[in-house]
Amino acid sequence: MIQKYDVVVVGGGHAGCEAANAAAKLGVSVLMITMNMNTIAQMSCNPAMGGVAKGQIIREIDALGGGSGIVSDKSAIQFRMLNRSKGPAMWSPRTQNDRMRFAEEWRLLLEQNHNVDFWQDMVVDIIIENNKVVGVITGIGTKVYCETLILTSGTFLNGLIHLGEKQFGGGRAGEKASHGITEALVKMGFEAGRMKTGTPPRVDGRSLDFTKMEEQFGDENPSKFSYWDTEALKQQRSCYITYTNSNTHDILRSGFDRSPMFNGAIQSTGPRYCPSIEDKINRFAERDRHQIFVEPEGWNTVEIYVNGFSTSLPEEVQYEAMLTIPGFEKVKMFRPGYAIEYDYFPPTQLTHTLETKLIENLYFAGQINGTTGYEEAACQGLMAGINAALKVQQKEPFILSRSDAYIGVLIDDLITKGTEEPYRMFTSRAEYRILLRQDNADLRLSSMAHSLGLISSAQLEKVQRKIEQTELLKKNISKTSVLPEEANPILQNIESSPLKQQVKLDSIITRPHVTMVSLAEMSSDFKEVLDTFEKEVIEQAEIQLKYEGYISREQEVANKLNRLDEVKIPDDLDFSKLSSLSAEAVEKLTKIQPKNIGQAARISGVNPSDINVLLIYLGR
Repeated sequence: MIQKYDVVVVGGGHAGCEAANAAAKLGVSVLMITMNMNTIAQMSCNPAMGGVAKGQIIREIDALGGGSGIVSDKSAIQFRMLNRSKGPAMWSPRTQNDRMRFAEEWRLLLEQNHNVDFWQDMVVDIIIENNKVVGVITGIGTKVYCETLILTSGTFLNGLIHLGEKQFGGGRAGEKASHGITEALVKMGFEAGRMKTGTPPRVDGRSLDFTKMEEQFGDENPSKFSYWDTEALKQQRSCYITYTNSNTHDILRSGFDRSPMFNGAIQSTGPRYCPSIEDKINRFAERDRHQIFVEPEGWNTVEIYVNGFSTSLPEEVQYEAMLTIPGFEKVKMFRPGYAIEYDYFPPTQLTHTLETKLIENLYFAGQINGTTGYEEAACQGLMAGINAALKVQQKEPFILSRSDAYIGVLIDDLITKGTEEPYRMFTSRAEYRILLRQDNADLRLSSMAHSLGLISSAQLEKVQRKIEQTELLKKNISKTSVLPEEANPILQNIESSPLKQQVKLDSIITRPHVTMVSLAEMSSDFKEVLDTFEKEVIEQAEIQLKYEGYISREQEVANKLNRLDEVKIPDDLDFSKLSSLSAEAVEKLTKIQPKNIGQAARISGVNPSDINVLLIYLGR
C-alpha cells in the first residue's frame, strides 16, 4: 500500500519538520510518520523561539533554507533583540509566538512541498539488513521501506510523566508514549540512557491581574528572523514579569516530600540551565524571590504560559503556591506542570552527519541525542535531512565546522564530547562567536545553501547585493572626511574626546557609543549617502568597521585550528597499538573514532601530548 521512500522521518516535532522539509527540497521522496497529524510542530513547552545563542541558530537555519525562521515570523506576536547593551556577538533575536498558528504554518509549509507524504501511526520496530536500515514497522503492522531513516522522537521514547506521586506513561500531556524503538536499538547494540525535562502550569489570563506585574514590551522597531520575504510585526502583544516570594517558597517546600524530584521517583538528569521551581528554591535557598515571566500563548487565546515555574509537585501545591504570586491571587489553572523522563542515545554514537556509526543510513536528530530546546532540535533535523538526502543521491556529505556556524559547534560538541545532561546552546560554547553573529548568518551560509539547492538563485542574489552594498557603504565612510568643528559637538554629547584635526569617518566609528547616526549628524554629505542604504546594510557595515580588528584576529585563529581538521585519521587506525598514547586517550579515541586531528583534540581526556603522538604517527 505504501511505496518505498528515499527518506523516512519518524516524528513530527521541530527536528522532524526541518528534516522532512530539507530532504524534500533536495528532490528526494520523503515520508513523515507521526503519531498524531494534529500535533505536527507542536510547541510542547514555551511559546517562543530564539533567545541567547538559540536566536543565532534560527538565523542559521533560515540562511540554509530551513523553515523555522519563516514559521516563527509568520506566527510571532512579539519580537525582541536581546542583549542590545552588549557587543553584537551577544545580540540574540527572540519571538513570542502564537502556539496554534506556529503549528499550522509548519503544517502548511510541509504540505506545500510535493515531495513530502504523511502517515499517522507509531513506529515500533526498525528493519535492518546487512547492518543497513531498510525500513520500519508501525503499530498497525504496516511495513514501510526506505533508503535512509531519521529518528526524531523527542520525549516520546518510553516517556513517563511525573505529577507529584502520580506517574503516567506519555510523551506529552494527553499523548501516549512511544514503545519499541528503544528496545530495537538496544538489541542492535546501541547504548541508551534516560533524561528528564519539565514544563510549568498553564493558566487562564482572564483570572490574572496584570496591573500588579511589570509590562514587558516588544522592540519599538521590531526586526524578524528570516532573511527572506516575511514581514516584521506591525503590532505586538506584551508579556509581563512578576516574582515569587517567601510565602510561595514555604508552600512549595511543604510538598517536597511528595516531589518526584526529591523522593527518588526521578533518577535521571534534568536541564541544568532550566531548573524546576522546587530545584531553584532548594539550590538557591538564600534568594527570597524568583522571576516569573507571564507569556501569552497567542493573539486571541486567554491561555498563559507561566515561564519560570516549571514543576512536578502535586497539582494542589502548585495551585496554592501560585495564589501567593502578585497578580495571581485569583488564578484559574488550565493544567498543572509536570516532569517527564524519556530515553535518549548518547550522541558519541554518531558521525558529524548525524548518521549512526553502528547502522548505516540511520540518523538521529533532536532530543534523542540528549539536547533540549526547539532550536537545538530543529538544526539537527535540518542537518540530518540534508545528509540523508545527499546519501541517497550518492553525493558528498554536508558538514559545518565550528567556525562556520553555531550548528557546527552543537553537532561537534555532541558527537565529540557527548552529554550526560540535556544539552543547551550558549554563546560561551562557541569559541568564534564574533564570527558567528546573528546578523551575518546569511553572509556565512547562503552560498553553501545555494550550492546544495536549498535556496534559490534570487535569494542568493539578495545576499550578494547585501555584501556589495555593505562594501560600498564602508568605502564611502573611509573616503568621507569630517572637520573638528562638525564632529566635536556630537562627540561632546556622547562624552568622547574631541578631534584636533580633520579625519576620515572610519577612524571615528571605532569609538564606543559612536554609531552611523552619529556620523550622519557630523556630516550632511554622509547623511545623504546613508539615506540611500537599507537598515540591515547600515548595521552590517557598522559592525564590520567597529569590530574589524577582533573579527580578523578571530578568523586567523579559526584558520589555524581548521588546519588540524584537514589532517585525516584513517578509519582503521588501532589506537591501542600506539604505545605512547595515555590509557585514557586510547579509551576515548577508540570510543569516539574521530575523523581528524582537530576532532581528536576536542575530546575530553585527550591531551596535547596525545595529539603530538598522533601527528608524529601520521607523518606530521
